[in-house]
Amino acid sequence: MKGLKIGDLVSKYPIMQGGMGVGVSMHKLAGNVAKEGGIGIISTADIGYQEPEFSKSPMEANLKAIKTEIEEARKIAPKGIIGVNVMVALTNYAEIVKECVKNKIDLIVSGAGLPKDLPSFIKGTKTKIAPIVSSGRAVKLISKMWISKYDYAPDMIVVEGPEAGGHLGFKPEELVEENKPKLEDITKDVLQEVEQIEKESGKDIPVVVAGGIFDGKDIAKYLKLGASGVQIASRFVATEECDASQEFKEAYVKAKKEDIKIIKSPVGMPGRAIRNEFIKKVEQGKEKITKCYNCIKTCNPAETPYCITKALVNAVKGNVDEGLIFCGSNVDKINKIVKVKELMQELVQGAEAELCKQ
Repeated sequence: MKGLKIGDLVSKYPIMQGGMGVGVSMHKLAGNVAKEGGIGIISTADIGYQEPEFSKSPMEANLKAIKTEIEEARKIAPKGIIGVNVMVALTNYAEIVKECVKNKIDLIVSGAGLPKDLPSFIKGTKTKIAPIVSSGRAVKLISKMWISKYDYAPDMIVVEGPEAGGHLGFKPEELVEENKPKLEDITKDVLQEVEQIEKESGKDIPVVVAGGIFDGKDIAKYLKLGASGVQIASRFVATEECDASQEFKEAYVKAKKEDIKIIKSPVGMPGRAIRNEFIKKVEQGKEKITKCYNCIKTCNPAETPYCITKALVNAVKGNVDEGLIFCGSNVDKINKIVKVKELMQELVQGAEAELCKQ
């Protein structure tokens, strides 16, 4: 397998670990994935939740934690590629992006909305930018926008299908089994659009496929289709180096197919999560909001069914019965917690074995 080439950045393997917030993919996980030849991604969603000032000044805590997390990840993988995931839906999106760029992050992956002005924050730096899209149409739209306004084509495209964990760029009706678009079809559409953008811009734009990628067989399938790499998130939760609590990881290991649920998120998008006591409670009625962290642009505390920050922080800290546990559609296949090194070797060997069958 060739590595993933994003401009002057080249990873050993074409595997990127997906950003998972709050606090699931921080410096320990991202650093170790990068150390093993993949691309490690830190989630910036309420990244400062462990800082003492988070309750009173969440923004201040988040900016402080960005610096710390990037520095700590670099200590683990001084020569590896470290990126961040920044959701467009974040209230302080611009400030978060600027802080990541200031700390010389290698790559910014951005979804949960269209990152219209992302190129304006990285001009004159070495930081690479990649929108997360769920259709060829979205690629065309964002690329056209960036090129006309900033004369900047995306450095990479992440195409995420309907089997992903967390927030999904699909309408609820598209997530019903009989209406669900196939990731292969979406990928083909995206590759076609990217080919045209490459011709027009003269720039190589790798396409990374995400959403339900589980093993080496899946990796090989999308590489054969023409993708440059894959993004995997859920598998990396069940690793010793994942930054989440042991209880969070064990919820993944114990999850069965019937526990996976599509939920409504205060972000305004559907999401995939493990149906636990918290979700059962939310299904019965609105949770009382006692504090607002001003995390999401679209959230209205008077109307939202629950506080997403509180729910995600509870989960990552181990209070899983009162927390929201986002997951991918294949979480039920995960049955043990392993080291990142072991998982990376399994994925690489599995993919190479499949590619050799050509």
